[in-house]
Amino acid sequence: MIRTERKYIEILRILKEHSEPMGAKRLSEMMAERGFVLSDRAVQYYLRYLDEMGFTRKVGNLGRVLTPYGHKETENALVGDRVGFIISKLERLAYRSTFNPETSTGDVAYNLSIVPEERLPDATAAFDEVVAARCGFFSGYRVIDSDPRVPRGSAGIVSICSITMDGVFRREGIPVRMAYGGRLAIQHEEATHFVDLIGYRGTTIDPLQLFISSGLTSLSSLVASGSGTALANVREIPALAENRVRETVARMKKAGFVFPIALGTSVFNLVLDPYRLALVAYSGMNFVANAYEKKIPIQTEIGAGTIPFSRVIQD
Repeated sequence: MIRTERKYIEILRILKEHSEPMGAKRLSEMMAERGFVLSDRAVQYYLRYLDEMGFTRKVGNLGRVLTPYGHKETENALVGDRVGFIISKLERLAYRSTFNPETSTGDVAYNLSIVPEERLPDATAAFDEVVAARCGFFSGYRVIDSDPRVPRGSAGIVSICSITMDGVFRREGIPVRMAYGGRLAIQHEEATHFVDLIGYRGTTIDPLQLFISSGLTSLSSLVASGSGTALANVREIPALAENRVRETVARMKKAGFVFPIALGTSVFNLVLDPYRLALVAYSGMNFVANAYEKKIPIQTEIGAGTIPFSRVIQD
């Protein structure tokens, strides 16, 4: 029953995305954001069933959390039902991002990386290399002092997720679509072509995490010599919006963002489309890729949430 009833699966997904206990009221609100209109009472009914199945457990009056069995069940849910889950999560974050490039205020979407405390200096050095090479999405990051998601003995690093750009564009009235994540070849500090591309709407996992874990990047080479393979995203925008896109990009660059690598109807070895712009931008996951290549143990949640822009800027 659990694997064929999408409401159950969606509740499990929400609980998996949030480490803190969640009550029926909050779950009802988040389910509505995903297209499932359920009353608090209906959510309580589903939660009781999930408790009985051993997928969730109640934490006092605070709400429910997933059990280890619940985590496993979420991973084992039907593959077809998970297709599009990643892009849906990112699009929700774009909607919640409120960054204003004119004032450099508002919330930005972020990635949360966790490293062993003793390896934090090595991790920040790897992140600094990406900043210096200007192959990240933003020219900075933030080490966080405390967060319930960071285990004892570990340190957290917040970096801005490129989905922030989508939120800015949409508030400017510019339609934007996250199309692909890929590996971009760089020669002598010049991007030349895409080596691989994976469509966001046809995958159950984030393409960039897949490239990193498979050892298919060469950020260490890129930051050292100017040549290598980096991670980049491709967004599609109506060609008629080009002037507004360039104006918005210019404002974001003044705030410290590093993009685009390219913008046009004919970009690198992508398919030519006279009616649609391709905007290519480095991914914030290049920070993580460089650390991973240096054998630094690092775990990253892409699109971990939103945070005030002021909390990311280094002092």
